[in-house]
Amino acid sequence: MPAARWASETTFGSIMADYVLERRVWLPRPRPEVFAFFADPSNLLLVTPPSGGFRWLTPPPRTLAAGAILDFSTRALGPRVRWRVFVREYDPPYRFVDAQILGPFARWEHRHRFLEGPPDDGRNGSAGTWVEDRVTYRLPLGAVGRLIHSCGVGRQIVGVFDWRERRLRELLNLASAPVVADDSRRRAST
Repeated sequence: MPAARWASETTFGSIMADYVLERRVWLPRPRPEVFAFFADPSNLLLVTPPSGGFRWLTPPPRTLAAGAILDFSTRALGPRVRWRVFVREYDPPYRFVDAQILGPFARWEHRHRFLEGPPDDGRNGSAGTWVEDRVTYRLPLGAVGRLIHSCGVGRQIVGVFDWRERRLRELLNLASAPVVADDSRRRAST
């Protein structure tokens, strides 16, 4: 597991620290095709671990758009938890940002970026798409939330993204594509 860097930001007299998870994977597919896969909310079920028990609470839109709302539930440390996510930014086929407006986190913001380019492993080959994820999140309950994070929630979140990457490779028949950066760290938000 990657090393963590710890920092905090003081807000209104209490310590509020955000965690940041960044992932980057190269897929040998054109950017419009990869973006379209991510922009179809029905694919969320395909890239979420079965152990999470993902369920739609309301039918999702056919495709994402700025302002779209996604309502679903999943298991978080056992009990089922409702999530409502708002698509705050949508710029096809380059990026989109979704943010939790109801759910288990005090903060959850997930930026998805799609960049064209060759793999970074020294191979010459056709251009593909780099998928970059940046998740900024904070658990509720202040110091208790930070303790819970250090006792395993942080590793669980990384595990969800590990599973997602493996599943993407299976779905897109990419078992031989290289795994690139995996950086999980905690840092103060700015």
